[in-house]
Amino acid sequence: MDEMSFKSVEELQVSLGEQLQSLRLAKNLDQRTTAEKAGISEKALRNLEAGRGSSVESFLRVLKALDSLDGIKMLVPKPSVNPLALLRSAKARQRVRHPRRVQGHDS
Repeated sequence: MDEMSFKSVEELQVSLGEQLQSLRLAKNLDQRTTAEKAGISEKALRNLEAGRGSSVESFLRVLKALDSLDGIKMLVPKPSVNPLALLRSAKARQRVRHPRRVQGHDS
């Protein structure tokens, strides 16, 4: 199991904020410039980077300002098909089968 699964939500927010701050610094941007580019206040960015909670909208705005929207794919990857599960399962149904109606009977 990954060490992240043992962290609390608060610890995960701090970790995410630290990673976001590292990304901003690697791009040589200060908080004011990043906040302006993202369309959020500096305080909102400081809170996000400190792990003190933020909105998803602020988070996405900052990712966009840092040209890092590809990070979203890593946050919520598309589920993939397990080839072994496909082999074990029966053939996928092509359509729904409805019960036949018997003609001449009123129900």
